[in-house]
Amino acid sequence: MGEVVGAGLIAHVPTIVLPEEVRRELNNGEDSTLVSGLQQLRREVFDVVDYDTVVVLDSHWATTVEWVVTAQDRRSGLFTSEELPRGMSRRHYDFPGDPELAHLIASRAPEHSTWITAIDDHSLPIFYATTNVWEFLGQGLPDKKWISIGVCQTADGEDALRLGRALGAAIAESDRKVLLIASGAMSHTFWPLRKLRDHEAAGVEHIFTPEAAAADAERIDWFKQGDHAQVLDTMDEFYRFRPEARFQHYLMMIGALGEVDCTAPGRQYGEYENSVGTGQVHLWFDRPEGGFPAARPTPTDPDFVRQTTAPGSDIPAAG
Repeated sequence: MGEVVGAGLIAHVPTIVLPEEVRRELNNGEDSTLVSGLQQLRREVFDVVDYDTVVVLDSHWATTVEWVVTAQDRRSGLFTSEELPRGMSRRHYDFPGDPELAHLIASRAPEHSTWITAIDDHSLPIFYATTNVWEFLGQGLPDKKWISIGVCQTADGEDALRLGRALGAAIAESDRKVLLIASGAMSHTFWPLRKLRDHEAAGVEHIFTPEAAAADAERIDWFKQGDHAQVLDTMDEFYRFRPEARFQHYLMMIGALGEVDCTAPGRQYGEYENSVGTGQVHLWFDRPEGGFPAARPTPTDPDFVRQTTAPGSDIPAAG
């Protein structure tokens, strides 16, 4: 029987893969603590915990008619970002995938009234919400498998929780020990282009609004207390501050960890920092004694369309 042996809400901002001298130039001579935080997380968790597979819940990969999980046997190549090619250019990545787990995740979709497809196409693009965190947490560990699941732009919060429940159920059915990475930001409003270069430093005063910074700080405190129930109960309020990908990366993660039943406290690595208006933080949730709670079942949904493909088409139906 498999289990989640650790999980984290992790920042993937482009700044972390810039040369140190450039990071310091952007930050008034100081280096970003998001870098030292990832280095510490690598030493304390990824180099010592017994695990087989990392599942990245990738807030930069937006699908449309279904959730998608990568199912290649291996992913390798050079990554240049279409968004920021000057800062992320020809960055090498190479890691084994976990097709067996990917297909198992997809197989649990119907019982959670959702759609998940495992894709093994080696031409499938990769995104820096996966590659940036792999560079710090996976590079040099050739036996550790990495797979990614994208967010879905037509999904709401309940859909993200359903994906998480299916993920948690699949992990439990497998023989894998898994680390989950919810790769993405908290509040996520960028400064306009003509003002942006005045707000590249990491200080909290550069977050887009004081109210957004306060909302992030409130949730970071709840995370540290293990009060995931409060985070979930106030999602509508948090949406006012435009969390990245509607916070689907976190919702998928907590869906796999039992939602309100999960009381695992978060341990912060590095400081809470700005990235051109957005709120960034690394928080790690260790496996509680006895393990994380089981993923919850999804109640029967009378509106769920169980058809998996549109008639006469190989494109999944959108319901």
